[in-house]
Amino acid sequence: MGVPGPFPGSPGRPDAPVLDREEVDRALARLGAEYEAIETSLLALQDHAGRRLLEGAELSGTTKERWAAAERSITVLWSLFDAYTAALEAARELRERRRWPSAEDLAELTELLHGEGVTVPGAAAADGGPEGGPAQRGERFSLEGLVERMNGLYARSLDVIVAADAVWSALPARIDLLSAELQRTRSLAHSVGVRPGEHPAGDDLERITEELLRLRERVIADPLAFWVSSSTGSSAPGGGRPDTGRYDRAARALEEIRREVAAVLDVRQDAERRLMQLRDVLSRADRTLTEARQARGEVLAKIAASEVPAVSGPSTALHEQLAAAADYRRRAQWHRLSPLLDSLEERAEDELHRARESLTAVTAPLAVRAELRGRLDAYRAKVARHGMAEDPLLTERYDLARRMLWSAPCDLRAAEQAVWRYQQAAAEALVPPPPEGRGES
Repeated sequence: MGVPGPFPGSPGRPDAPVLDREEVDRALARLGAEYEAIETSLLALQDHAGRRLLEGAELSGTTKERWAAAERSITVLWSLFDAYTAALEAARELRERRRWPSAEDLAELTELLHGEGVTVPGAAAADGGPEGGPAQRGERFSLEGLVERMNGLYARSLDVIVAADAVWSALPARIDLLSAELQRTRSLAHSVGVRPGEHPAGDDLERITEELLRLRERVIADPLAFWVSSSTGSSAPGGGRPDTGRYDRAARALEEIRREVAAVLDVRQDAERRLMQLRDVLSRADRTLTEARQARGEVLAKIAASEVPAVSGPSTALHEQLAAAADYRRRAQWHRLSPLLDSLEERAEDELHRARESLTAVTAPLAVRAELRGRLDAYRAKVARHGMAEDPLLTERYDLARRMLWSAPCDLRAAEQAVWRYQQAAAEALVPPPPEGRGES
């Protein structure tokens, strides 16, 4: 429903001269138009949806106090309007006595239209005062003064009605929608084990449920407690906005819980695959560590004068936690399984990486021996291609290096020196001799 505007009015002229006939007719026409506008505004105020809601609600707090004052103001408004109506009717009746009013008629009409000839009962005058000050017995007003007084009362009453209606239109429906979303989230949370006393998110759901119940009750009983007046200084009725701070905080908290429950649902749907991947990673880590321990024994038997690092066993803690994760899955404790799987996946990859590093460190001497064997054979083949395989020095150095590399335990340092001496001899043998006659004068 549209909000009616304030009543019209014009400044009074207490010291104005006596009006002539045409001025009287124009004043009566203007006051008649003002009367219709005032009546329309009062009827709209009477029929305003917010007013009907306020009349039927069990109010408390600020709203109860302000609505009680507004009801008194509305009662006074109608009393003032009745006085205004009576004064206007009296002026009309006087004007209609004669087509050409006498000087006495014009003087009386001037007093009725511009003088303070309207008497208002003391109670109405007091409640109608701009500051609600002490009552006077039978206060008198001009018609323009009555309009000004009614404008003030109307604006204050309408401000209460519009503000309460705006809060009731904005918040309860939003709270109900959020409560419905909360019920859906809670049902889903319970299905995955997110329950009060078992998971923090379950406790948060209960807290939000209670908060929304309290918030809705407070909004219905005291809507003006959730109204923020406009900071622009506007005097228009209803200038401001509903305060949605508590609702917004509850909505944000529910969204965080909804995301957490969705993550737990993802765990439930993907739990078996993730558990299988974890078993596979830990199994590979265990096999790699077993291989590293076997390789260490081989290295100690085949390589002499070399430091071989020790190899640890498989992680007992990781296997125990993997068993706990499988138990959580069997018991449908998805909210506990979710963080455990996240932790296990990262630590299992670290365990596999550690096992591979152990294998690499243990087999390093064997890799060095393999590289030396390959280098020795490569030079042997190169020497053979140049027809020097039977060279006595090369054969002697090759046989020495080969015996050292293929013996157990192998002294890697001595073998490396032997290979290096064979390389040197091969390199010298493969250098072509200088051409004949070179250097003669």
